[in-house]
Amino acid sequence: MLARISVVVFLLVVLAFAVPHLLHGAALPTAGSVAPDFTLPSQESTVSLRDYRGKWVVLYFYPKDQTHGCTIEAHNFQRDQPQYAGKNAVVLGVSVDSVDSHKQFCAKEGLNFKLLADTDHKVTDQYGSLTNMGVVKFAARNTFIIDPGGNIAKVYTGVDPNKHSADVLADLDQLQKAAGGK
Repeated sequence: MLARISVVVFLLVVLAFAVPHLLHGAALPTAGSVAPDFTLPSQESTVSLRDYRGKWVVLYFYPKDQTHGCTIEAHNFQRDQPQYAGKNAVVLGVSVDSVDSHKQFCAKEGLNFKLLADTDHKVTDQYGSLTNMGVVKFAARNTFIIDPGGNIAKVYTGVDPNKHSADVLADLDQLQKAAGGK
């Protein structure tokens, strides 16, 4: 009996450490590291991270177009676009959905910032934000603030879509002050 309990406890410990590694691919890039460069299609054009050098970039990963939490998060980023522009910042959303899905989402929800289609999951994985459920893969709700030099300044994981944009704006303000301006 004691041997069975020990085996069960051992298996639970192994699973506790193994499951997070099975669900997520690469490790999250850390604050201070160079942001992995990428080029992806958006609902309007092709976008490369390097195109935004000299600007602050809010790169947010989200699970799925036209779902409740993702719609709330996108609406809040849209609502706050004038504040981001005033901080020399651009918001880029990334999911594994297609360009056509992004076009429909933007048209339906009145979104005018770029949503990037990472259909091969490469960029989402580079940013440690790919959730793999076997047959289904989707982006985890993670965000990276990238400074004008192309370095990751702040990392958010598992964010609350209701208040995330406000949190990012507050942190962006602090990061810009620490960097001596915009």
